[in-house]
Amino acid sequence: MILLTGANGHLGANLLRRLLADSETVRVLLRPSSDNSTVDGLAVDRAYGDLRDPKSLAEAIRGVERIYHCAAQISTTAGGEQEMFANNVLGTRNLLQAAAAGGVTRVVVSGSLSAIGHRPDRPTDETEPFNPFEPHLPYAFTKAGVDHECAKAAAEGQDVVVAISCAILGPNDFKPSRMGQLLINFANGRQRAYLPGGFEFVAARDIAEGHVLAMRKGRSGQRYIFSSGFMTLGQIFEIYRELTGQPKPMRLPPACALALAQMNEFVYRRLLAGKRPLLTPAAVRLLLMGRRADTAKAQSELGFRPTSIADAVREAYQWFVARGRITPATP
Repeated sequence: MILLTGANGHLGANLLRRLLADSETVRVLLRPSSDNSTVDGLAVDRAYGDLRDPKSLAEAIRGVERIYHCAAQISTTAGGEQEMFANNVLGTRNLLQAAAAGGVTRVVVSGSLSAIGHRPDRPTDETEPFNPFEPHLPYAFTKAGVDHECAKAAAEGQDVVVAISCAILGPNDFKPSRMGQLLINFANGRQRAYLPGGFEFVAARDIAEGHVLAMRKGRSGQRYIFSSGFMTLGQIFEIYRELTGQPKPMRLPPACALALAQMNEFVYRRLLAGKRPLLTPAAVRLLLMGRRADTAKAQSELGFRPTSIADAVREAYQWFVARGRITPATP
């Protein structure tokens, strides 16, 4: 049996459906207080618990042979650092310890490109160390802590592999993600401008495939980056335009985008506490970096073959239409 954490998230939801399509027997770890309707109708075994509760984890892994750990608290804004540390870093440590005690044969942990160092003169690969003296969001620090916990466990003999994800595009985006919300806003005529720059994106099918390959072929203690390729927001919005028939929004100059993001962050922090802003200073900085990723290691060692980002965008669009989040344009 496989245990999957984070089944309600974009990554976990796609991985879950991939595992079920492969005829795997899957148990999902769910929080009782969460909206768990995303797994309704699926042939899964449900376990209720919390990564911060070691006792509930010991119960969840009973009879489990392998674990995919996709759960994480994600944020592109400051605030809630201690809760994020508890969920992401301590939660991962608790799960790894429970897995070791319970005789689990292998754990694949979802990592983040934000926890790997960046050099402007070359694409990022798995060997680049995280630089804590550069500006990072709390989320990136916690994911670097997750990598550290995985490395410690592997050094002590536990079979742990880290599957590193870039920004995900594709279906089964229930919450939705920030990129998914951008597509919804664009398709419904509510997106008036977009940011300059671009990022490494991974198709939902590719990151699910990457996790399966990491489980089957990855070397213990190793990290593998999975990306479908680099694309600017302008290029993604051109695909959106073709899909939706909506006019392409205005491209903001970099300085204007950063100033607007800073003002937006102030408004949300003071007047809209609890709401999630799409435009943040961190998002602007990441896009302007134009960061590239090197997937050569995943391709050579695991046989990973990236697919089309454009196809992933189309699949996301069709999925949102099917769920009524997007009203398709009349021909």
